[in-house]
Amino acid sequence: MTSCTAPTAIIATFITVASFFCSVTPAPAAPVNIIYILLDDAGYGDLSCYGQKKFRTPNIDRLATEGIKFTQHYSGSTVCAPTRSVLMTGLHTGHTPVRGNKEIRPIGQHPIPSSTFTIAEALKESGYATGAFGKWGLGNPGSEGAPENQGFDRFYGYNCQRNAHTYYPTWLFDNEKKITLDGKTYAHDPIMHEALEFIRSNSKKPFFCFLPVTIPHAAMHVPEKYAAPFRKKFPQFKDKVGKYAGPPVKNPAAMFAGMMTKLDEGVGQIISLVKELGIDDQTLIMLSSDNGPHKEGGHMPDFFDSNGPLKGYKRDLYEGGIRVPLIARWPGKIKPGSKSTHISAHWDIFPTFCEVAGRDIPAHLDGISLLPTLLGKDTQKQHEYLYWEFHERSGARAVRFGQWKAVQRNLKKKDNPPIELYDLDEDLGETNNLAASNPALIRNVRDFFKRSHSTSNIWKMRWE
Repeated sequence: MTSCTAPTAIIATFITVASFFCSVTPAPAAPVNIIYILLDDAGYGDLSCYGQKKFRTPNIDRLATEGIKFTQHYSGSTVCAPTRSVLMTGLHTGHTPVRGNKEIRPIGQHPIPSSTFTIAEALKESGYATGAFGKWGLGNPGSEGAPENQGFDRFYGYNCQRNAHTYYPTWLFDNEKKITLDGKTYAHDPIMHEALEFIRSNSKKPFFCFLPVTIPHAAMHVPEKYAAPFRKKFPQFKDKVGKYAGPPVKNPAAMFAGMMTKLDEGVGQIISLVKELGIDDQTLIMLSSDNGPHKEGGHMPDFFDSNGPLKGYKRDLYEGGIRVPLIARWPGKIKPGSKSTHISAHWDIFPTFCEVAGRDIPAHLDGISLLPTLLGKDTQKQHEYLYWEFHERSGARAVRFGQWKAVQRNLKKKDNPPIELYDLDEDLGETNNLAASNPALIRNVRDFFKRSHSTSNIWKMRWE
């Protein structure tokens, strides 16, 4: 009996120990920090990793070299406020609450309503510290749409888009507090300082840093040391004067290139900081732009080839107005030097960040998470189509579906204006309208239009 009992006891002990080890819960993965940088009016061709030849953006290029570059990513809209509304809500411009630039006097823009569930609120619910630094444009100070009332613990920068027309303002906002400036301080500097301090002070817990910078919007302003090298490079514009808001500038071409150089410098500071803090591997950095290139303040997008091979500019729904860069870097997760032709848009960012944060994606969103593409997996879901509507100028709407792009203009002037149709695989510049020879596709387009628009008391079209 003894000879049988000993082995039995040994086996029982082994099972007990094995059961203990098997029952131990694996350590949870470290929460992922998220930094999302949104440029203002930077075109598809305004970064050297997307083809810019007249200046370099080495730190932004580094994000692409060490991460992934998307070549078919689209902005939420073709102007500022609706793009920001799309980003915050995960809803395209047929559904998002702010669908155009609508001013509030004396300060601010039309607010997103208190009922809006924003990306900041979703991440805050998941334990993230949330901060926004730059240009808001979705609700005047103290309103229901102000950033501190839409899920952000901290906001610093331009609450009002009009104030952001100059880089030398006399005031900014720190949450609801108005901060007086001397009119000589380049506002990008204190905004970047506060963003970097937010990252540093929250490095021990998960954070979401939304950085909607103003560069290179509107006025061509930058400290002279950044413009000086380009004055020598572009002497043909030495007598050209640019004026938008704030001081006029000579040689706006040199100023624009200097602005992009300074912007790139700030991206380098962010990369260096997350490395210094030891959080590089657990930080996802993404960079995009709010729409295509502008023609304001003396800026010459054609000289810089700011829209690359694309047709159109800011306020157009052609590719040049809405196709934008998207770069993402996440060491150890995103394969360095990756490229993606996945068709995506700003309304995909909300569900992506939810999935990155390990929380459920709200069912009502128009977006689809990009996480499978970021991680190099073949499980990426595809959009049936992408949709935009634009309420300025004469009104327009557009859809992208597969290789096809449809644009309908003059919606505020005419009943049922013609729909243009382009094959982007063969005609990226949207020069050959194929609508007449593809009536079945035009019927599909009309169906997409009908399915995508929800009625708004503020943003109306002629057909309503």
